[in-house]
Amino acid sequence: MIKYEIVKEYSDGQFRRITGVKRTTFEKMIKILKKSYAEKHRKRGRKSKLSIEDQLLTALEYWREYRTYAHIAASYGIAESNMYQNIKWIDEVLIKNGTFSLPGKKELLKSDVEYEVILIDATETPVERSQKNKENTTQARKKDIH
Repeated sequence: MIKYEIVKEYSDGQFRRITGVKRTTFEKMIKILKKSYAEKHRKRGRKSKLSIEDQLLTALEYWREYRTYAHIAASYGIAESNMYQNIKWIDEVLIKNGTFSLPGKKELLKSDVEYEVILIDATETPVERSQKNKENTTQARKKDIH
């Protein structure tokens, strides 16, 4: 388990290698999540055991490393169902914000950018194998096979 208190001390290159995003991107995500968290818990609601930064780290671990909810939850000392809810909430908030969404197919078709497509021929080729003949094979007797 790597908590944010440890990760924030890393250099920018090491931070990106661990989290998968640049520090500035991470901070933008935190700003969006804190705003949404404040709205969500404005009147009431149980506070999470994990800080917003640690919650985002768990989501990045899930997306980047393909760790299971059970493994991440065990690392951070919370229930698997809570881990699922946290990651789902982070995913929904970041998608709803629109800052980190990718352009759709129609947008790509409208743009003036030209794409170069390279095709690679990956056809199957036969594998050379030795030919079967009576000298190379051992024949089993029918009575020995059960």
